[in-house]
Order: sequence, then structure tokens, then C-alpha cells
Amino acid sequence: MLVTSETVSRLRAAGCVFAEDEAAVLTEAAGDAATLDAMVERRVAGEPLEQVVGYADFCGLRVRLRPGVFVPRMRSELLVRLALRSAKQQSVVVDLCCGSGALGMAVHHTLPDITLHAADLDPVAVACARENLRAGVHQGDLYDALPAHLRGRIDVLIANVPYVATRHIAFLPAEARDHEPHTALDGGDDGLAIFRAVAERAREWLSPGGVLLSEITEAQSAAAIAIADGNGLTATVASDDDLDAYAIIARPVPAR
Repeated sequence: MLVTSETVSRLRAAGCVFAEDEAAVLTEAAGDAATLDAMVERRVAGEPLEQVVGYADFCGLRVRLRPGVFVPRMRSELLVRLALRSAKQQSVVVDLCCGSGALGMAVHHTLPDITLHAADLDPVAVACARENLRAGVHQGDLYDALPAHLRGRIDVLIANVPYVATRHIAFLPAEARDHEPHTALDGGDDGLAIFRAVAERAREWLSPGGVLLSEITEAQSAAAIAIADGNGLTATVASDDDLDAYAIIARPVPAR
């Protein structure tokens, strides 16, 4: 099918800034006029484009998505780059709070011989991640979801935890606020509640040379480093201005 001016106009009227590009994506994904009309209706109603078409492009890969699953952000490519700097073939890599599994999928694509596990509390996200990763996806609350044999063996722990302060949820774009699970967004009073829970048990699960990687905001940097320090980790913050991304890099303090 060809992209029609009507489709573009409907999207533009709904406030889609990149109406022409979105119309092309929807038209390609739809296949027929009736499906396209239904998909445009969903997009006009505010559903994220990626959920409507059933995929997101991330790190050069096409990641399958389901309605109600967190949409991977381009800024999270920083976490993937940091993971690839630390991981090697045969490393044990865990994608915690995995959502669709996009981050683990991207690391595994570059390093196919890693042992990858992923976990999420949300059963819809877990089902979606299993479509992307096939195996090694677990459902449960943070470390409780992981197989016991991984304790002390994780070389790279990617924890893309929710980090929006609860009071700021109302100010998020409607497509995130209304169509993505709040458990994937809400980081508690200061946005660092879930990161605290991850940091508290990180030494127990990381290998001696392992690393914890987690996305944060610039304003959270000092507090996140303090949380890491208080849990036997030494931490630094990496950033990427082009992605407007910040991540904490935390490693266990060597035993004396």
C-alpha cells in the first residue's frame, strides 16, 4: 500500500510531530486498508507507535513488542555499550527489569556466546521477552526471579530499573503514562527505590570482577553513587550527551 495524505493528516491532527514518518511505518506494518485504519485509530488515541506496529528498532535490531510493554528508549543504548565493554564471550550477563528484553538481546547479538538470563516482574513483559530471547527469561521480583546457581557468578548485571520519581509520573508524555506499566516507570519518592533494592544485594550476585550497570538521571548521580558506596560497591557515572543518557557503573569493592 502507498502512504495516503489522509493517513498523514489524521496523525498530524492528533499531534504526531513526525506524521509522515509514522504514516509510512504504519502503512508498511498494516498490509491492508482495514488493518491500517485500526492501527491509525490506536495511534491517534495515544498508544505508542511501537506498541501499535508490534516492534521497536533498538541498536539496529527489531525488537518485538506487545501492548502494555515498556518501549525501549534510544538512551538505553548507553547501557548496551557499557555492557559490551565489560562482557566477553562466555560471560554471564543478566538483564534485570528486562521489559521486552531489548538490552539483553542487543548484547547477545554482538556476543552470541555469552550466557544470558533476563527477568521481569510483569508477566506480559516476560512473555514478550521470551519472544525476543527464546530462553533464559524468568518472572519474579528482581533477584528472586533468578536461578540460584547464578548467585556470585554474574559478570554483567544490566538493571534498567524504573527511575522516575512518583510525583513526576503525571508529567510524563501521555503515551508513556497511559500505555506503559507504572511498575516500569515509577522509582519511588526520589526515583531510586528500585536501584537501592538492586544495589543492596548486588555483591551477593555479582562475580568478583562483575559490574552493575543502571540508568539514572544526571540529578540522581551523587545519590546513586552514595547508595552504591553504602552497599560495598565502588561507582562512577558515564554519560552520553547525544543520547542525553546517564548510567551508573558499580563494581564490588575487593576484599582486603
